[in-house]
Amino acid sequence: MIRNLPSLKTGAALMLSAAAIGLSAPAAVAQSAPTAPMQVHAMATQPALNLSAHGEVKIAPDMATITFGVTTEAPTARAAMADNANRMAEVFAALGRAGIEPRDIQTSGLNLSAQYDYVNNQPPRLRGYQASNRVTVRILDLTEVGDVADAVVAAGVNQIDGIGFGLQDPKAAEDQARVLAVRALQDKARLYAQALGVELGGIRSLNEGGGYQPQPPMPMLQFARAESADSAGTQVAGGELTVRIDITGTYDLR
Repeated sequence: MIRNLPSLKTGAALMLSAAAIGLSAPAAVAQSAPTAPMQVHAMATQPALNLSAHGEVKIAPDMATITFGVTTEAPTARAAMADNANRMAEVFAALGRAGIEPRDIQTSGLNLSAQYDYVNNQPPRLRGYQASNRVTVRILDLTEVGDVADAVVAAGVNQIDGIGFGLQDPKAAEDQARVLAVRALQDKARLYAQALGVELGGIRSLNEGGGYQPQPPMPMLQFARAESADSAGTQVAGGELTVRIDITGTYDLR
């Protein structure tokens, strides 16, 4: 048993040496492999110029819309509606005599409501019913607007809500405003490029906003009922409309 000890020690030493060689081999291989330098590639973004501009065109309107109606009261709902219908029939007849086509007349409101009298410390007392019928009329000849207003008032209209002016076909005015908007955008882009000391490239994108918007009805501050041939009729002035186109554009810079 004592004679075998040196061989056991030698065998253990050989095993340890082999293990040491096995563990150190990968490290030696890793050290011999060349290390590539890390390279970071930045995404180059081309500079751009974002601008906005607009074009405006002033143009006289060629149409008008008037909203008016008849309001009646009666002790019963049926009587209020019947009275209102009779008076509206006269109004429609007056519009026909004024040359207004049926396609240019549209009912814009119809209402029936109970009416009460209120006295302090007493419950509300039903007075009757109120019926209201309103129409919106489109008038394509602006010289007839005042005459139409006077005609319907004479026929029984007792409320005029407002008048608005517009364009039958706004395309020509919109196209003109578009050209002006693009010119303004180009001029602004060239100015910025010159101030920055860079070269202006091509346009990358172009977006449009705005456009023709019909004028909302405005209250008619004065209208007259023609009581005689000598009375002055209603005077209406159309003025000018503004058609505006807004655009935004992105230009490349070089």
